[in-house]
Amino acid sequence: MFCVYIIYSEKLNRFYIGTTDDFYKRLNEHNSSKYIESFTVKGIPWDEYIVIDNLDSKQALDIEKHIKKMKSRKYIENLLLFPDIIQNLIQKYKT
Repeated sequence: MFCVYIIYSEKLNRFYIGTTDDFYKRLNEHNSSKYIESFTVKGIPWDEYIVIDNLDSKQALDIEKHIKKMKSRKYIENLLLFPDIIQNLIQKYKT
């Protein structure tokens, strides 16, 4: 199973959106210097903000693209405040 995750860096005051099949392993990678050239190295430490799990790979990629396409911090904040938005996304991109 896959998930869409949103992590937050207080240092950068920014969110990062991604997809993975192992969130905690991926979060540890973001919080290490494993990928020295990556954007997330600049924002260490990253904290879990939202994890939308139990998705198949296509569904996870489609939801990730949708959230990124919104280009809205307010939209991301609303995902946490209004869980119905997440449920609607899961249904919309169900395969």
